[in-house]
Amino acid sequence: MDQQTMSPEKMKSSEVVELTKKLNYGTWRKQKSWNPLHVVDSEGCYFTDSSGKRYLDLSAQLMCVNLGHKNQAVIQAIAEQAQTLAYIAPSHATNIRAELSELLLDVVPAGLVKFFFAPSGTEANEAAFKIARLYTGRSKIISRYRSYHGSTMGSIAATGDPRRWPAEPAGKGQGTIFGPEVNCYKCPIGHTYPSCDIACVNYIEHMIQHESDVAAVLVEPIVGTNGVLVPPPEYLPRLREICDRNGVLLIADEVMSGWGRTGEWFAVDHWHVKPDILVTAKGITSAYAPLGLCATTAKIAEYFDDHLFAHGHTYEAHPLTLATAVATIHEMERLDLVRRARELGPYLGAKLKRLAGTHPSVGEVRGLGLFWAIDLVKNRSTKEPLNTMREKIESMPLVVDKVAADMMARGVSLQAWISHLVIAPPLIITEEQIDFAVDALDQALRISDAAVQ
Repeated sequence: MDQQTMSPEKMKSSEVVELTKKLNYGTWRKQKSWNPLHVVDSEGCYFTDSSGKRYLDLSAQLMCVNLGHKNQAVIQAIAEQAQTLAYIAPSHATNIRAELSELLLDVVPAGLVKFFFAPSGTEANEAAFKIARLYTGRSKIISRYRSYHGSTMGSIAATGDPRRWPAEPAGKGQGTIFGPEVNCYKCPIGHTYPSCDIACVNYIEHMIQHESDVAAVLVEPIVGTNGVLVPPPEYLPRLREICDRNGVLLIADEVMSGWGRTGEWFAVDHWHVKPDILVTAKGITSAYAPLGLCATTAKIAEYFDDHLFAHGHTYEAHPLTLATAVATIHEMERLDLVRRARELGPYLGAKLKRLAGTHPSVGEVRGLGLFWAIDLVKNRSTKEPLNTMREKIESMPLVVDKVAADMMARGVSLQAWISHLVIAPPLIITEEQIDFAVDALDQALRISDAAVQ
């Protein structure tokens, strides 16, 4: 039998890997270096490779499998929806669309009352940008340098991290300008909290006043991949005031920080801030199906009563994805996972912070709920990172990748990015599993300690 027509059950693991490398693109990497792990099963907080080895999923894959793997209620909901109505064009009304929309009113921040369902967080951000520009009649979006908002041309243009660089100069035509991120560990404009009076957010107002045509300010309320940067308590309330004072919309990208991850349904809830537009994805379905959400206020929605809503997708409001979201929300409520993340957060945080006392490569540990990062540095005094953005985009060997590889050998999977580690486990994780993971991390950090200068 030809290899390419062989049934998957009869393939050797090495054949599965080789076919994947030969016929598929590995994302955000040079292809020669891609050697994907062959995963065959998953359940709870674990996934299993073809050799039968189990890995504790300490970053919930891409910070998205909040319910853990193989939740039976969600799986059953997908199957039942497939039997009832697997697909219908988005111009039609469906029971599941109405059910999810009504359910969202009790979950998203108050005041967000109209919803656009997109195939992913990337496309949900594209919808938000278009809505903001159509509604305001202005074109510019202010984003921040430590950010990620998606991979399409508009969303990558709004991304501050180095994944934007290969898309330029085309991305520069998308009308995004960048301001400083909030990073009290290593302030991009050289200030120290709290004596700074939150200069980084004040500079956003300076940008608005010295730019014409600003439609919106776009922020991850807690920055995700780029370091789990938790703002000081004054930041988001002041940003809300700045946007109101200058007639600019506030877009909150909660693709990663939403859905109980930080101990509230959404990160903005910690500061009682209500955005004009909220974008989310990932945890909305616990990644069992691809779904993004763009939610807006009634004021924005009313504008489109008499103006063209010039946006759409073939897979907008796909019934299978909406059923997945309904089941996910119900499971989160049944398991009380928002409260669980809030209560387990201090336990995980204390365990991680103790590592800083014994590992000279740990610059800072920060986070909220079950969303944490560990900054790894060459020198604690200068806070110089172990690797740089340029080294990442040029696919040079990174110390964090070596730490993550050592963790895999010890049976724990976690996400590494440039010079920090992201710890964001499924919200069902136990204290015993946290203990096991942190013990493995304690051992693996010897690799980064060896790189300290």
